[in-house]
Amino acid sequence: MQTADMTARMASGHGFIAALDQSGGSTPKALKGYGIEENAYANDEEMFALIHQMRSRIITSSAFTGDKVLGAILFERTMDGEIAGRPVPAVLAERGVVPFIKIDKGLEDEADGVQLMKPMPGLDVLLQRAKGLGMYGTKERSVVQQANRAGIAAIVAQQVEVGRQVLAAGLMPILEPEVNIKSADRARSDQILLEELHKALDAMPGDDKVMLKLSIPAQAGLFDPLVDHPRVLRVVALSGGYSRPEACRELARNRGMIASFSRALLEDLRHQMDDAAFNAALAGAIDEIYTASTNKVAA
Repeated sequence: MQTADMTARMASGHGFIAALDQSGGSTPKALKGYGIEENAYANDEEMFALIHQMRSRIITSSAFTGDKVLGAILFERTMDGEIAGRPVPAVLAERGVVPFIKIDKGLEDEADGVQLMKPMPGLDVLLQRAKGLGMYGTKERSVVQQANRAGIAAIVAQQVEVGRQVLAAGLMPILEPEVNIKSADRARSDQILLEELHKALDAMPGDDKVMLKLSIPAQAGLFDPLVDHPRVLRVVALSGGYSRPEACRELARNRGMIASFSRALLEDLRHQMDDAAFNAALAGAIDEIYTASTNKVAA
């Protein structure tokens, strides 16, 4: 796929983005959910080899195609890895799936009710390498824990700053200022985030677009102005701790938002399954998430 084809898929394609980007801190939990306990590996290299096997099995499944999966977000090691001797981004592109890379290095400690992204030394080098491997875009996550306007404004400013650096490298940024759906003032956080994002998007120079990855709002339809904003290519939703049925039910109530689920996509998959059972479980999850992303219901 050429860049223009990828942009067209992201702008108006029917489907969702698979988040296959668990990193060092979240990998043990992802493997445990997949049926692999921590005593099955002795060090990080063995752990990452096992998660790569899991991701390779997903990507090469008969259920995982561009018919319903528009894109996939990868961990850096996965981007640099191979499946059956071929670079992972190339394998995805051949299946009609647009490749993204997670670029953040984790979260700072909470301050002003939010967790900013840690510094990303060498980001320009990583972006150049990603572009050379055929990646289309990036994803970068920070977290809102409380409805603190100063903190949320700082998160948005940092996200936009990194996004502009990504755009300058010729890649599409997915800005991910996640709101903790378990926070006591979640609805207020959603509202402040909407206001701060709208202001920041209005102030962006030039005419480049970004993508947004947001928690499903407590009030259905709240993010409609972001879906319609001329500087936003697409708004995608994280599952944020919801089970897949819950996440799909909430997502279906939000016009224009498509899924970018991780745990909710993978929750039924197990290492011990034979290929037929694995492919059937993955196909069922994909169908459910695709439906919630494309068939909307009244809020």
